[in-house]
Amino acid sequence: MSNLLNGKTAVITGASRGIGAAVAHRFAAEGADIAITARTLDNHPTLPGSLNETVERCRQYGGHVEVIQADLGNETSRAAIIPKAIEALGSVNILINNAAAAIYKGLDTYSLKHRRLMTEINVQAPLDLTQQALPLMINNGQGWIVNLSSASKKHPTGPPYDLGGVRGVYGFYGATKAMLDRTTSALASELHGTGIRVNTVEPKAAVLSEGADVVVGKMLKPHQIESMEAMVESILYLATCEPDHTGKNEISLEIIDRYKITVMDLNGEKPHPGGIRP
Repeated sequence: MSNLLNGKTAVITGASRGIGAAVAHRFAAEGADIAITARTLDNHPTLPGSLNETVERCRQYGGHVEVIQADLGNETSRAAIIPKAIEALGSVNILINNAAAAIYKGLDTYSLKHRRLMTEINVQAPLDLTQQALPLMINNGQGWIVNLSSASKKHPTGPPYDLGGVRGVYGFYGATKAMLDRTTSALASELHGTGIRVNTVEPKAAVLSEGADVVVGKMLKPHQIESMEAMVESILYLATCEPDHTGKNEISLEIIDRYKITVMDLNGEKPHPGGIRP
């Protein structure tokens, strides 16, 4: 472990499983005190993983791990996250907006309920949590905000249009991620000079979290998948970057290539044996 995050505090959303749980694990290993939040405290009806399982892995490193059960789709529920984290940890230096709602359907059948849910979780919630964390970050003269984006935001090319795999049903999900990217760059430009870095990062290839594996896992070939450890390594970089590294819409493996970063295991103890692949 390099103890990169000694003395730092972090809030990580969507930490019951997948990328969020892995980020929490690595951040705890690097010495951070963390607050983890999600809806699933104990058991999900269909997916493995829970906040209690994540906290068990993280507490082995000796830091403070605060559990905050919340529904990011509900503005009243999510409004309590940052205040509870500040009360428990004393500050919030790092905010990882990882939680996302991905409902894959063609736009001709997309209900208003689903559109509202995805916009709430993918766009409004990250901005709400950022707004709540900013006063303390500005007062401290530093902060790192990392928003998790997606390659689905890219516009399709055509005609003809290749709608194979999930490309024909993730249009609205991609639209919310495009909005998140634009919000990120706006925040970064407005806050430049305060010491706060605001960036997005998206996987170069698919990261097979529990949720993603259920939705798209069987559609992917090995070269279309990157390791969880590589994704986490890119997030860790953006949670420790210099003040002028801000307003970037980054891609995980490109960060690793550009800065010649060694991908470590989630304990931060040794290089991940698969490198960028599982």
